[in-house]
Amino acid sequence: MPDKLYPTPHINAAPEDIAKTVLMPGDPLRSKFIAENYLTDPVLFNNVRGVQGYTGTYKGTRVSVMASGMGIPSIGIYSHELFSIFGVENIIRVGSAGSMREDVKIRDIVLAMGACTNSNFASQYGLPGSFAPIADFGLLCLAVEAAKRSGVRYHVGNILSSDIFYDDNPNSSAGWRRLGVLAVEMEAAGLYMTAARTGKRALAICTISDSLITHEATTAEERQTSFTQMIEIALDVAASLEDDKNEE
Repeated sequence: MPDKLYPTPHINAAPEDIAKTVLMPGDPLRSKFIAENYLTDPVLFNNVRGVQGYTGTYKGTRVSVMASGMGIPSIGIYSHELFSIFGVENIIRVGSAGSMREDVKIRDIVLAMGACTNSNFASQYGLPGSFAPIADFGLLCLAVEAAKRSGVRYHVGNILSSDIFYDDNPNSSAGWRRLGVLAVEMEAAGLYMTAARTGKRALAICTISDSLITHEATTAEERQTSFTQMIEIALDVAASLEDDKNEE
């Protein structure tokens, strides 16, 4: 891998600084929380623009965690660089989502098998139709098994990755709900498309932070530090992979 490719404008590191599997929350403070509370001997490898990235070990497996920022354009940049330039093989998004259904409750876990989107991100590929962004099946299966072991309430299915947070149309979620979409967030579809284009693997695991149905909501502090079940599922998936097992 030629030296001239790195560091990038967004990640000030060398490929060896970053593990093959990266957990990717949106919030840099959640990245710091995961590193300090779950990783052994975490080392900060990036703080460009305050987007913190750390590498440490979890259950004998080398794991990195780095924030993506908000929205598909942001995660598109970071995931592309990690996959294409830094040699990362797996990215697991750990984020929050808004429930679109009555049976998907606050603090439930959603494992995103697919990610619909209203974004124009896929137009770059020049396809003669629509691309369906989906998770890596192997990562999804590992996450389902980890969720079962943990005993948490979880759902597997389709989500919506929206470019719109403040939506002027109060009925915009109704059509998605009729098609069985579980929840809405802002990043997974871009991550899945980038993984597909680069031949790598991705999965989004989300905790329900608020409900479009009941209008319940968690606080910003809770979203930053208390969504531990989602984090533990993602770390268990990372620990199940063979890419970064320590040989010591």
